Amino acid sequence: MNTGKNGPVAEVEDLTVKFGSTTAVDEASFVVQQGEVYALLGRNGSGKSTTVRCLLGQLKPSGGHVGIFGRDSWAGRRAVMEKVGVAPEVSDIPPEMTALQVSRFAAPLYARWDHQAFMDRLDRFGVDPGRRFSRLSKGQRKQVGLALALSSAPEFVILDDPTLGLDAVARKALFDELIGELAERRTTVLLTTHDLAGIEGVATRVGVIREGRMVVDEDLEILKGGFRRVRFPRPEDGKAPKVPGILCSKTSRDTLEVVVPDFDDAAEMAFREVAGDRLEISSLSLEEIFIAVSNGADGGSS
Repeated sequence: MNTGKNGPVAEVEDLTVKFGSTTAVDEASFVVQQGEVYALLGRNGSGKSTTVRCLLGQLKPSGGHVGIFGRDSWAGRRAVMEKVGVAPEVSDIPPEMTALQVSRFAAPLYARWDHQAFMDRLDRFGVDPGRRFSRLSKGQRKQVGLALALSSAPEFVILDDPTLGLDAVARKALFDELIGELAERRTTVLLTTHDLAGIEGVATRVGVIREGRMVVDEDLEILKGGFRRVRFPRPEDGKAPKVPGILCSKTSRDTLEVVVPDFDDAAEMAFREVAGDRLEISSLSLEEIFIAVSNGADGGSS
């Protein structure tokens, strides 16, 4: 049995989730290796949170396998959650409790609960531990959630859109705390987020789910190294060269612009046959890659 020490921490294999006649997740597969920060990306309704719920054993899959530390997430949830820290998209902390009360409540549930670490994080975040949760700002609630997720010294942390609704200062503080945790403990992390600029310096691997199906599962640097934006004078027929895999194109009066994954010498040669030296090739940010992938391989104009 895999414990996560010498192999994958989390495994999702052909995961399928159906709600009646609606398929929310369709045979999705990916693996989170020990020490990775895996960013699971997708538009609203793509199946990200459903996948996370299956990993946490909160939802039984319709098909496939989902496991953490070699145990089935649904059947073995109680055994694995001691090693997992979770910050859900919407906190379930009772609004009348204070952060201090929440820590005291959590302490008996985790053998390695570190109350002092929890209090130190609140201090760095500037959160009053004696203030009721309902009276904290949205950013402070997220920061309490992250502190709770990290204070049990987890081997695996799952963060579901941890910066949703936060301003730039609060987002930076949260990611700085996460980066510090990674540097200190080499904690394995799975996170979903819409803050693509924020995770670009944190994530080591990226998965993109679109309409319930995994369309990207790649090392971040390899992913960015393969994508290129290509711009050149618009041909008379207005069509791009026949290069496999063009994801999207944008046409103006005089220019044609396309996004190409897995850009290589053969692709460049095909474009140069049309544009010659008037070819412009540039790299893309993670956000630009995500937009191109989420729009799909239509090859049409936009």
